[in-house]
Amino acid sequence: MILVGVLVLSQLVPVDRSVPEVDPAQDFLTAVDAPAEMASLIKDACYDCHSYQTKYPWYAKVSPVSFWIQGHINGGRQHLNFSEWTAYPAEKAAHKLEECYEEVEELHMPMKSYTWLHPEAKLSEAQVGAMAQWFQQTYRSQQ
Repeated sequence: MILVGVLVLSQLVPVDRSVPEVDPAQDFLTAVDAPAEMASLIKDACYDCHSYQTKYPWYAKVSPVSFWIQGHINGGRQHLNFSEWTAYPAEKAAHKLEECYEEVEELHMPMKSYTWLHPEAKLSEAQVGAMAQWFQQTYRSQQ
């Protein structure tokens, strides 16, 4: 009964999902002029955690899952935020591109725990290869 009571009361604790105003001109996909197919892949696989364009599923409002999900999103945005891409200095942006290549190539991103509940973010082998190659080419063109 105590556990049920704690779970019920935890529903009353709000999770901060506020985001600043988004300037489309600062967005990564706009800044690098990504091809439509690649832009779609990146949005589906990356943008929920790495931008201010998060689409929250219904269960993101249920505690304690809401705290876990928001923690992942906050951490993702802190590490890489595609919505603030043009604010990164050139050297940092190039490093972020290199990291994107490595994370996708090594199958660290998108996280498996994310793709379990978001099948649209699960990448095929061909998509992994194409995305990794695109990040690498984009990184090299920034050098």
